[in-house]
Amino acid sequence: MTRKELAELLKVDVTTLRNWEKNKPELIRLINLGLQFEKQIDQMEENLNMLKELKEKTKESKIIL
Repeated sequence: MTRKELAELLKVDVTTLRNWEKNKPELIRLINLGLQFEKQIDQMEENLNMLKELKEKTKESKIIL
């Protein structure tokens, strides 16, 4: 993600983001950790949906047999 994209996501100016990077590196680290966590949650939800679909297909297959 670019600085501009991150700034837009956080609804701050790119200059503000640069200042945070310089003066508040811990804040930037926490933001990045939160974004990574969000990605992992999204991936888990996708995996859960795929498992639910497989479960339904398995149920359908058992009924046919």
